[in-house]
Amino acid sequence: MDESGLVERYLEHVRVEKRLAARTVELYALDLHKLSEHAAKAGIALTRVQNAHVRRWVAQMHGGGRSGRGIALILSGWRGFYAWLGRERLVDSNPVQDVRAPKVAKPLPKALSVDDAVQLAEFTEDTGDAWLEARDAAIVELLYGCGLRVGELVGLDAQASKAAKGWVDLQAGEAHVLGKGSKRRTVPVGAKALQALQLWLEQRGAGPHAGEAALFIGRNGTRLGAQAIWARLKRRSLHAGLATPVHPHMLRHSFASHVLQSSGDLRAVQELLGHANIGTTQVYTRLDFQHLAKAYDAAHPRAKRKA
Repeated sequence: MDESGLVERYLEHVRVEKRLAARTVELYALDLHKLSEHAAKAGIALTRVQNAHVRRWVAQMHGGGRSGRGIALILSGWRGFYAWLGRERLVDSNPVQDVRAPKVAKPLPKALSVDDAVQLAEFTEDTGDAWLEARDAAIVELLYGCGLRVGELVGLDAQASKAAKGWVDLQAGEAHVLGKGSKRRTVPVGAKALQALQLWLEQRGAGPHAGEAALFIGRNGTRLGAQAIWARLKRRSLHAGLATPVHPHMLRHSFASHVLQSSGDLRAVQELLGHANIGTTQVYTRLDFQHLAKAYDAAHPRAKRKA
């Protein structure tokens, strides 16, 4: 059977027997077309491709500007093709088996500038609904002021109890939360967040669902979910005039970045965020350096080339 016949047989296999989506089959076909082109240029049959050939082609794709993620997807398609050829006893080994794509650089977390974070925190929406405004303002202050995960925020109760996952002690100025891996931690709550919480609790206590355990509730009196908080925060950030929609984790990143910029204390940021590994927190040092680099480029007389 010729080379194109092998590819067609394999595509039929994934389409009929594996029942892959039509778009996935199309992408497989494109990846195998690339494989056939590489093999043709090297003057070898698809069934004669060796590990060294594949590594060379990966290097060429990477040198040509293709991303590590894109190469990984192509290799996945090739790997499946040769696994099938092996089951058909047309090759003795899979030449793609031990080949990995270049590592993909982890993107830096998106954080707001200090000015944008303050603009969002100080924004007041004049809707005539004091209950909703007080709740949403308190949510922003806790997320940005304490660096909470959205799951930790929705788990907070209005009062401390044995059944509570978390709560805020207004007198002590502390939030007790249940984080990842069921690990508890205590984080300080700033004056602005305490003030916003006090206003929300007053509004909440005057409402029809004051007996509900959850700190943040919806109109129906049930605990507010993560999706609802995402939607409210996105809406509020756009109404506040920010250029990009804000999500809860962006405020957590902003909290960590701004504390690190001011204090330089990585260990303290690790404790505040509840990271088990300091390596997870170190990403904020890169974010902090990026901030410093921008300031240098904008301000230093030797940073810019002369026209």
